[in-house]
Amino acid sequence: MAVDGTGPDLLIRGGTVVTAAGSRRADVSVRGGAIDLVEDDLGAMAATAREVLDATGLLVLPGCVDVHTHTRVASDDEPDRFYQDSLAAAFGGTTTFLAFNNPGTGSSPAAHRSIRAGVDEFRRVTANDSAVDFALSPAILGGMDDRLSELPAMVDAGVPTAKAFMVFDFRLPAPSIFEALRILGERGGMLEVHCEDPVLIDAAVASALQHGDTSPRHHAATRSVEAEAVATHRVMAFARATEAPVHVVHLSCAAAMRHLAEARATGVRATGETCPHYLALTEARYDEPDPVECAKSMISPPLRPAADRDALWAGLAAGDLSLVATDHVADRVAVEKGGAARGIPFDRISNGAPGIETLLSIVYGLGVATGRISRERMVDLVATTPARRFGLARKGAIEPGRDADLVLFDPEARRTIRQADLHHTSDYTPYEGVEVTGAVRSVFVRGRAVVRDGRATDDRGWGRFVERGSAGG
Repeated sequence: MAVDGTGPDLLIRGGTVVTAAGSRRADVSVRGGAIDLVEDDLGAMAATAREVLDATGLLVLPGCVDVHTHTRVASDDEPDRFYQDSLAAAFGGTTTFLAFNNPGTGSSPAAHRSIRAGVDEFRRVTANDSAVDFALSPAILGGMDDRLSELPAMVDAGVPTAKAFMVFDFRLPAPSIFEALRILGERGGMLEVHCEDPVLIDAAVASALQHGDTSPRHHAATRSVEAEAVATHRVMAFARATEAPVHVVHLSCAAAMRHLAEARATGVRATGETCPHYLALTEARYDEPDPVECAKSMISPPLRPAADRDALWAGLAAGDLSLVATDHVADRVAVEKGGAARGIPFDRISNGAPGIETLLSIVYGLGVATGRISRERMVDLVATTPARRFGLARKGAIEPGRDADLVLFDPEARRTIRQADLHHTSDYTPYEGVEVTGAVRSVFVRGRAVVRDGRATDDRGWGRFVERGSAGG
């Protein structure tokens, strides 16, 4: 092996490099923000390297790629909220995240009428405001002026994925979901779909409110497993008919996963994600008598029984589910969830919970450390597959030519997740008190440390918007 006398910018020595294909003790050299070499012994470079880090006893992981967040952009009242959540992502080992610009994330009325306007606005308001790299999946809203004609230009502009909601007041009608799948598939893009059946859910919500069942615990009862499974089955049929790739977001139950797995087995180009909250928590949270505490777990789809949780873990191990993403919503107890204390009906309380900082903690701590999945499978689920599927060709793996997005991770550390130790803009975590094994020590984005030995380096603006290639691969 020839060694360049100028030396690398960064040399990480002695760690266990983990990829989706395997693990080995190796050294990693970084030049110009990219991975240069991954070899058993690069000790000859140490004398000329600008920085040498000893990773003995640590795992060297590719940075997580979180493809599902509702990160809120900066506002006049909260100018730091996008940056703060991006920094929280870094503290959790995530080096790239995708955001949606659906209502409630700080996007403007103009963005709710036009995809192009939404993309332009998002890029403008997030410029120089992130600690890690990021991208956008625009929401295709039912009230948009012309919700389909802008999709080809969106893909051509490096934004190859978009999301459709089957429910909520900004839902996309089924014929438009079908057409969006077809248009995006023909252009090299991919549609993400929130799969819940609007007929079943609207009827259940209306019935609950009519009978006075308005407290947060009734939210889950109105969003049944059947409603999710029926919607997932329908979207699989749409994808089969259009021959287009599709991605099912936040899949929560075995019944929906079965429809996904059956479609994949017949050649449908479908992937599905689940979320850490479905892997760690159950519907028992809705037995909480305090309405505010209960509202903290109001998520759509809701938390499910333990049997579904266990089925999701098995699906991740078997390949029926392709990745894990957070569905991060930076709600706060006194603000977005505050209506619960005042008796506001559940259908008017924000759905969602924070998670951008705890993805790796939950998947490693409750998955790898307990033997549910291997560490190689974990890397595939939180880095390699999300990067490939969402058109992030330089992300998601530790190999020459990829961006040097690296996480030094202590696999033996034991800790308890506490809100007081987290950095997100929420004022609670649904994982309060959960004991996990493993801890992030340092995080590098394109070769630059954004977290070093557990402390931020204050690199606001180092993260950049990533224009992506074709999605759905």
